[in-house]
Amino acid sequence: MSTPIRILGIDPGLRHTGWGIIEQTGARLVHIAHGVIEAPTDLSMAERLGHIFEAVGELARHHEPHAAGVEETIVNANPRSALKLGQARGAAMAALAMAGVPVAEFAPRQIKLSVVGTGTADKDQVKFMVQRLLPRAGDMKLDAADALACAICAAHHLPMQRIKKGAA
Repeated sequence: MSTPIRILGIDPGLRHTGWGIIEQTGARLVHIAHGVIEAPTDLSMAERLGHIFEAVGELARHHEPHAAGVEETIVNANPRSALKLGQARGAAMAALAMAGVPVAEFAPRQIKLSVVGTGTADKDQVKFMVQRLLPRAGDMKLDAADALACAICAAHHLPMQRIKKGAA
């Protein structure tokens, strides 16, 4: 029997950073936990980034993932928003690096394709499929569903030889 691999998915955001943890044993995926990190909007940018950094670091310490997947930032019509989202993403990735967790990055299209079967799926379709693939997850916010989708994508794409830790 295969050794279980614990994977943390992150859907970064300045207001809401979704997170989800799954365990993969062979081809089987099991929901472990999920949630949303909410950085108070009345904090300065530096404080919000610090909040995300600390919360992701605590997730890594508590759940001890073997690997992580983080959604890439898409550059859209608003470069300022993309830059801010990139900073939140950087805070999350830095926290994972400090915890010694290998991080893989996935484009939103790749995540949607991996979970729904089409790269143009909307957030509700992603949530629907995550709930079907991980029935123990129950209901969740869209940000948590996106994070679980990222973890599922990571489970399908991460080369297991890059995982440094042993089983949890």
